[in-house]
Amino acid sequence: MATKDEVFDSELKEDAVLESLGYKQELKRSFGLLGMLGFSFSIVTSWSALGGVLIVGVLSGGPPVMIWSWIGISIFSLAVAYSMAEICSCYPLAGGQYSWVAILAPPSVARGLSWITGWFMIVGILAMGATNNFIGANFILGQANLSFPAYTIERWHTVLVAYLIAFISTAINIYGPHLLDKISRAAISWNILSFVVIIIVLLACNDHKQSAHFVFKDFQNFTGFGTAYAAILGLLQSSFGMCCYDAPAHMCEDMKKPSTQAPKAIVWSVYIGAVTGFIFLITATFCIGDIAATAESSTGVPLIEIFYNSTGSVAGTCVLSSMIVVIDIICANALLAEGSRSLYAFARDHGLPFSGLFAKVDPKRQVPVFAILLTCLVQIALNSIYFGTLTGFDTVISIATEGFYLSYAMLLLVRIMAYFSGRMRVIPGPYTLGRYSVWLNILGLLFLVFTSITFNFPTVNPVDRENMNYTSAAIGVIALISIVTWVTTGRKHYSGPQVAAIDAAPGQPQAMHGQEHWHLSDDYHDGQSKQ
Repeated sequence: MATKDEVFDSELKEDAVLESLGYKQELKRSFGLLGMLGFSFSIVTSWSALGGVLIVGVLSGGPPVMIWSWIGISIFSLAVAYSMAEICSCYPLAGGQYSWVAILAPPSVARGLSWITGWFMIVGILAMGATNNFIGANFILGQANLSFPAYTIERWHTVLVAYLIAFISTAINIYGPHLLDKISRAAISWNILSFVVIIIVLLACNDHKQSAHFVFKDFQNFTGFGTAYAAILGLLQSSFGMCCYDAPAHMCEDMKKPSTQAPKAIVWSVYIGAVTGFIFLITATFCIGDIAATAESSTGVPLIEIFYNSTGSVAGTCVLSSMIVVIDIICANALLAEGSRSLYAFARDHGLPFSGLFAKVDPKRQVPVFAILLTCLVQIALNSIYFGTLTGFDTVISIATEGFYLSYAMLLLVRIMAYFSGRMRVIPGPYTLGRYSVWLNILGLLFLVFTSITFNFPTVNPVDRENMNYTSAAIGVIALISIVTWVTTGRKHYSGPQVAAIDAAPGQPQAMHGQEHWHLSDDYHDGQSKQ
């Protein structure tokens, strides 16, 4: 157990690291490792996220594609997570990807690339928050429909419940910031408990399971496309289920020992997500009933239909679904915190209109209140799209994942460039990958490029304006806006980290961080023990 003096000394060292990057410590460092692991996993929550998009995989390749691709997606995601963990260890900044791009990119284009990365990153985080609110609303209203079959779910009902979830998260973030660490520590216990209960109940109660051949071998294709194309579409479901593991990076300035603990939270959340997601996929596909009935359930949530098909009980189904609703609300709270810290950091670097306002930190609560309110407002605006069009909101869901993946890809690209140009061959932080670093960077980048391209593919054939995938158009608009705003205002005002100070740091990494070194092999064995 660390003494108060040791904790104080550690915080001073972390504050010094932040100051060396050109920033002042303004947020309260309240998160420990367990709290941040709970925070990160509550956002990743791979198994419940997979439940939200389960039917996509069933129709595009079926259970075999879902299950076996999950193993591959998890391995590639670990390559990305380890790469980000190493960089986060050296540069523990709330800006995350966009700050690291500014540090690692060639000086002539660093600010511009950082600006564009920031746009994609922030859009991804905010869109993911809106998506989570939408999923939570669907689970709540789906239970109402199951309990009262005469009740018909309307779009505006879903939007209003999504608003409510956003408001609850906003209130907690503003008036209960001291509770965030406690909530996050409780969240990981609740998450694992819910997972275990749901798996046991489904397997014990379902007496008409699918065959092993259906789960592990039968290829399903309801897309209208060829076999190979359908299999690629099936990968998208797995990609959505393994995302957002950069969350600890954006909360670094809320952590007590971010240089060593944030990297662990990033990597361990992927390990836990990989294992729970794999077990959940096998269980759900064994217990799924008629595919058409599941996809077209009046509840609007295929997983609720699977619960009901397995238990035969409305009450039992609602209990299981309510456990996921609690996870969704906790996730909403975490995503709003992550989004607000990202906006705060970007505003601190003069990356937003009215940056001075959104970079303000309430001196009493030590949280960026205006950035929290802006996060809530954007989430509500994105949820409001569902009032008018389902296709439009489907695009919001797509750009949530694509925004994250593109920001990850830009980071790894400039990291690889820094390595081969000789500008920074070693990331001088206390959490190091050693000789594995550049190979994991390359592996992660190839994966991110592949998935970022396939996210734009249409999912049904024949393609028409109703089922067209508009992700590419939305991403193009975001890219255009980021470029135009960079040319008009960003290049004049945007600052970013103090790169001049950073360039002097690589020669003395231990003096900069003043903490013990961690190695890939150390964390790999830790991660294996978690499994």
